[in-house]
Amino acid sequence: MDYKKERKIICEKYGSPLIDSPEDLKVGISRNVRDGIWPINGLRHPLEGDTTGWYIWAGEEFSTDPDFFVPLHVKHLNEWCPVVLKYLSLAPGWRFLVTNDYEDVWQDDSLLDI
Repeated sequence: MDYKKERKIICEKYGSPLIDSPEDLKVGISRNVRDGIWPINGLRHPLEGDTTGWYIWAGEEFSTDPDFFVPLHVKHLNEWCPVVLKYLSLAPGWRFLVTNDYEDVWQDDSLLDI
């Protein structure tokens, strides 16, 4: 499925510049997103190397364990957690939190200070 239209709508809705996340780049993702745990959280740091800057995890808690996130190409997110795909053009410095029936998207400039 092509998410370009949905990504544009999300960016316009929240006032974010549209910064693409190409399918051949990677996100950092927690393994627990495949377990049906809610909410799903995402935050975007600046792009670096072969990464989009996105970190995505499930649940209320964010872990600082160095093995919490694993690298995953954007093209595989449809298998892991398709609900996040429409948020991936939000610019660095943006976050989201979603459940089955709730969506929150906001700018967090502290993500740009790395």
